[in-house]
Amino acid sequence: MSRVARRSVAIAAGLTCLGAGAWLGWRQFARPTVDQRALRILEGLTLPDAQGNPYPLAALTGKTVVLNFWATWCPPCVEEMPELAELHNEIAPRNGTVIGIGIDSPANIREFASKQRFPYPLLVGGMGGSELSRLLGNPSGALPFTVVISPRGHIAEQILGRIKLPLLRKQVLAQLA
Repeated sequence: MSRVARRSVAIAAGLTCLGAGAWLGWRQFARPTVDQRALRILEGLTLPDAQGNPYPLAALTGKTVVLNFWATWCPPCVEEMPELAELHNEIAPRNGTVIGIGIDSPANIREFASKQRFPYPLLVGGMGGSELSRLLGNPSGALPFTVVISPRGHIAEQILGRIKLPLLRKQVLAQLA
């Protein structure tokens, strides 16, 4: 094979690898699709709150919901909770709410809730809550994970990692309008 031909093959192979890398990168960082069954499952769930009282998630139908998956052992989760409380206080009078689903034991969530007072419900999701977060677009199951659900029952936003309150507020207020 001539030198020019080898160079052409090398360039073609490099471009193929570059294209494949770009495609894989796009797949890696593209917004995950949400299994629509997850929203129906969510609506049909009743989870216990921190005190053990049943909280039917069907009561959220028609509201703008900020659903935050968290755990007591997750520092970024705990750090963002005062900001979520601020957002809850702002949107509650306008048919919006924040709901925290703890991926933790009932005892840990109960103890945490007794020491930290938040104006929004802290529910016990346990390990089933982790699976629910996966169905809602969190394939890794990492925490914190936040989903904004419109009053029409559609996913408006998914945030993996610590929230940025100004950006979340903007997205939530758009759903309230």
